[in-house]
Amino acid sequence: MMIRLGRVDYLNVLPIYYAFESGAVPLTADFVRGVPAFLNEKFLTGELDITPISSIAYAGQPQAGWVLPDVSISADGRVASILLFIRRPVRELSGETLAVTTSSATSVALLKVLLKRHYGIRCALSPQPPDLTSMLADHPAALLIGDDALRAAEALRQGGLGRLGLHDVIDLGLVWKEMTGLPMVYALWAIRHDYVKRQVGEIDRVAEAFRQARNWSDKNLQEVLVEARRRYEFPIELLQDYFQTIRYDLDNLYQHAAETFFAEAAKVGVLPGPVRLRVWGQDEG
Repeated sequence: MMIRLGRVDYLNVLPIYYAFESGAVPLTADFVRGVPAFLNEKFLTGELDITPISSIAYAGQPQAGWVLPDVSISADGRVASILLFIRRPVRELSGETLAVTTSSATSVALLKVLLKRHYGIRCALSPQPPDLTSMLADHPAALLIGDDALRAAEALRQGGLGRLGLHDVIDLGLVWKEMTGLPMVYALWAIRHDYVKRQVGEIDRVAEAFRQARNWSDKNLQEVLVEARRRYEFPIELLQDYFQTIRYDLDNLYQHAAETFFAEAAKVGVLPGPVRLRVWGQDEG
């Protein structure tokens, strides 16, 4: 049976998946595309074997056994695509209801952590479709992620999106770095327990393919940029900056960063307790 492999429908994974899609790195799989929340659900219901999922979703449910080594969606500080658009100073938002995207669990969990642990305020969060104008129509702040955040920020730079009355745009990755001194791991490639039992030999093959894809994209970034420009129609300067900002590491530092995030999420009640990351090749036992 062909492996069922998730593919986030965002710009941030193009450098890896384009290596597969172009045939530069061979990987036979049934690719399923979607936003993180969609892939999380498919993984939970057993419809995906390995998929990038929100790191908080990995920590919060038992179907995820291990994660692939050497790959994540991370940033060391500024991330550029997880943005809180606010209409007044953040500490004046205490007691307010903020609009948050329905597209990602990790970013919402990170916002909860930062509001309470860094800013010392409490806010209610209201899930909304990811449209900045409508989100800010009835709320003093709105959280967008991924391509939605990139497009909204670019439109603001170009003078678009009307008169939204914004006070600031906060990059959550920067705030996390200020609070902890660590990178932030937003997504991991999770492996289902039952897939490990059925196809343990395939996991090393998939892990090696992802390593090769990372290496190929590093060496062929110009080709990736051309493809990204064709698909997403962002300015080339934005794409160059973004691909330098997003990291795909999962070394010891990034593993520690992920576990620190899980511990902070537990402190604000998002998780029942701290969670240890289980990395394939390190923790098969």
